[in-house]
Amino acid sequence: KLVAGVLEKNSLPPAIFTSFCGGADIGQAIAKDTRIPLVSFTGSSKVGLMVQQTVNQRFGKCLLELSGNNAIIVMDDADIQLAVRSILFAAVGTAGQRCTTCRRLLLHESIYDRVIDQLLSVYKQVKVGDPLEKGTLLGPLHTSESRKNFEKGIETIKSKGGKILTGGSVIESEGNYVQPTIVEISPKADVVKEELFAPVLYVMKFQTLQDAIEINNSVPQGLSSSIFTRKPEVIFKWIGPQGSDCGIVNVNIPTNGAEIGDVEEAGAKTK
Repeated sequence: KLVAGVLEKNSLPPAIFTSFCGGADIGQAIAKDTRIPLVSFTGSSKVGLMVQQTVNQRFGKCLLELSGNNAIIVMDDADIQLAVRSILFAAVGTAGQRCTTCRRLLLHESIYDRVIDQLLSVYKQVKVGDPLEKGTLLGPLHTSESRKNFEKGIETIKSKGGKILTGGSVIESEGNYVQPTIVEISPKADVVKEELFAPVLYVMKFQTLQDAIEINNSVPQGLSSSIFTRKPEVIFKWIGPQGSDCGIVNVNIPTNGAEIGDVEEAGAKTK
């Protein structure tokens, strides 16, 4: 309605923008339609591959914005308060249902306990509820299926040695609400390599910058990444060819924001 109003106000044809609400049937029809030379898709890597294959079969073009498994690295010299605020916003905002949501938190071992204590404190203050109400930070998951995936994910995490530091449960109420969750787990656990589309944050320790970069780059989804540090030499390495392999490389800000590009399973093009 907002876009339609802008078009009408500026005497532009309404057909410039057309919105369809539907499921996979609508998506399949668009992907197969030879009258559409370029298809832009935002969603999971699994479905994105299906879209790409369908569009490629008719020699069309694709723009893909797919799964993210985004990490925030906090160095020992970082502004801890700034980092904690950013982590909370990136991990909990939109109930973890954003491709640039922070999924993995890498903390230098010397500040690990300090940051975890502060995060646990602020997580307890997160208001869960109607996202249209003032002060709400965490709204519901999109569907009941998403809630089921959260529950399955938590069980898998526990079976792989993950330790639930806070959250980890469905909130029994009307709507698909779940608790914002922090999990202590090894970066080598298989479950860490996959995107769980929910407010679940994996936390892990590292000793050196090189260790952190290797952990950041160890997943197949190269969408967004961020580091918190005051040292120019660390920043230059992080944003350079020996640093993050993600399409979005941030410094002292969260992972989430305007998506402009990605690599690997996160997508194949730049927007």
